[in-house]
This record gives sequence, C-alpha cells and structure tokens, in this order.
Amino acid sequence: MIAWSPKSWLRRKVYSPTSRRLWYKHRMSKRSSPGEQRTITAQAPCRADLAGGTIDLWPLYLFHPGALTLNFAVKILTTCRITPLPGNQIHLRSLDTRREETFADIDDLHAKKRFRLPLAARLLQFFAPRQGLLIETDSESPAGAGISGSSALMIATTAALARFTDRNLTLEQMRVIAQNVEAQIIAVPTGCQDYYPALYGGVSAIHLDADGIHREAVPIPPEEIESRFVLAYTGVPRKSGINNWEVFKAHIDGDKRVFRNFERIAEIAHSMHQALLRANWKAVAQLLREEWRLRRTNAPGISTPLIDKLIAVAAKHGGQAAKVCGAGGGGCVIFLVEPGSASRVATAIGENGGRVLPLQVARDGLTVLQTPGNIMAS
Repeated sequence: MIAWSPKSWLRRKVYSPTSRRLWYKHRMSKRSSPGEQRTITAQAPCRADLAGGTIDLWPLYLFHPGALTLNFAVKILTTCRITPLPGNQIHLRSLDTRREETFADIDDLHAKKRFRLPLAARLLQFFAPRQGLLIETDSESPAGAGISGSSALMIATTAALARFTDRNLTLEQMRVIAQNVEAQIIAVPTGCQDYYPALYGGVSAIHLDADGIHREAVPIPPEEIESRFVLAYTGVPRKSGINNWEVFKAHIDGDKRVFRNFERIAEIAHSMHQALLRANWKAVAQLLREEWRLRRTNAPGISTPLIDKLIAVAAKHGGQAAKVCGAGGGGCVIFLVEPGSASRVATAIGENGGRVLPLQVARDGLTVLQTPGNIMAS
C-alpha cells in the first residue's frame, strides 16, 4: 500500500491556473473503463479575507451597488480522497477530527437525517454514487479558524465526487453546489467569497453584481503579501454562521446603523482594491483599521478580550492594522505589519496567547488528480 502525505503531494507537478483548469476539464470529461480502480484526490486552499466580508451574503450585496470582497488564498490545505470499495458500502473518515461513519449503501445514507460527518454525507446525497467507496477528508486548518476551512473542504469534496461520478462541472458550477449544500448543513445563509480562493488561489477581488458574481485576480506579487502579513489563531473556535446570521437579520430588518456600516464597508473594500492595485500599503493599513472598527460594531461578540490583546501587542512591535478572519468571535486574526517586522510581531503574538500559523500565498487553487488506488496515511 502506498502511503500518502502532504509532502508527497507537493512533489507532484504543479500546473498553472490556466493549464490546470484545461487539464481538469479534460480529466472530468474522460470516462473510465469498466472495473478500473479510480482513486481521486482533490486539494483546495483556505483563505484570509481583507475587506468586504459578510456583504457577500445574498441578497445583502444587492443593496450596496458596487460591493466587492477582497481575500487571498493561503497554503493551508484541505484534502478529499475517494477510493472505490467492492460492493455498495459507503465509508466516511475524517483524519483531522478522527471521526468515522459507515452506511450500507447510498439508500441507507439517504434515509438518515443526522450525520457525524455532514459535509461528506450531504454532498454524497447530492451526487448519489451507485457504488461502494471510501471518502477520506483532512484539513490543515485549526477548528473554527475563520479561514474558510469548511468551504475549502466543500470545494475539494465537490470536485472529487464530481470526478468520481463522471460529472463534467465548471468551476462556477462547483462553487454553486458547494455553497448551497453548505447552507443546508449550517441552516443559515452562506456567503460566496470563501469558495473562490479555494478554486483559483492567489489574491482575489470578488465583484458582487446584479448580473452575477465575478472574480478578478489582483496582480500583487505573492512575496509582497507574505512579507507584510502575519496570521495567528486565537485557539478559540468561532461560529461564523451565528455571527453572520445576527448581522444578516439586522440588515434585512432595516437596522439603519448596520446598513450604514455596510455602506462604509463596501466603500472601504472598493478603496482597498484600488490601494492594492497601486501598492499603497499606507492606505491599505488605514482602511484595514477602519474596516475592523466598523465590523466589530455590527454585532456583539465579534471581538474577544484575547483578540483585542493580540492586536494591541502587535501594534507595539510593528503591527500597523489587524482584523479577525471571517465572522469573528474567535478563530484567526490577520495582521498587516511594517516591512521587516513580521518576525517580531509573530514572536510577540506567540508570547501572549496566540498561535502563529504559516502564511504562504497559495499560487494555485483546486487540484484534482487520479492515482492508483491507495488510502491516505492517518
């Protein structure tokens, strides 16, 4: 049996975004011969968001014309691997959470209402494969980190199941399926921004328009991002659906303060997009500070005493601005720092209760490979 590890994955050939999508389209359309043992492995990166979060919930952005969200993919990876099994049994295994679940067949899975591993189970209900299989998932993201680990894993699992069931889907079709099924799982509206870094990698401006969602690559050298930002986990998982839902309800119910905040958040995201295009990092820092000031007033619990402490400590060692990733209430914080001060800021954060995570921009997004049948090493 061939063991799989993240290091062995990284030794595989890396494709450019364009060639990878063409290769993926070819692989998705290719049919396998009867009896072929197909093991499908898909990986997708997490993300750090810079501005315009929560406004990506439909239909909030329709009330703020010109709204956009800014984020970048981080090389904190999620993985889904599907191995065929003889017979009809379905076996689910999560390596990072150490949970497992087994069903006699797809009809048995359809009959269930509650799952130990709802992400894989719900997507299986959608794709409905008619053969036995083992789905193994893994995530390098800490639990509840706010860097879209669940959404990235939704993309990886959607892509793997689409390939396994010979569904020829575009990247945008996969985004729609992943977003809608995740909404079914968490039972509140889901935003769209988390799926684009997982699909494309790099730095993204996601334009939220009346005629649809449009992703624009922001041409910033990844090394520039890596030298100017520090990512830290507070050790406290957050409930993004709950925080976003409270803000969503307040907006829809006509809370004028929340509406004004979102108007300004939309303006900040637009201005930050322009500042990034001009490499005006002083303006980016100012806008990031204002975005965080506004965001923390949208609903109680978005910040925590530890988050406030880490932001204050970072400011004393070269931190210029900071905000929580995702909806807040815990999870990760992204820090914009002065050039050359990333190590000092990281050390100060580590000494004051934060856990610094490696920050490397994921140059590529979703990758899907077919390999000889083997099972991931646990």
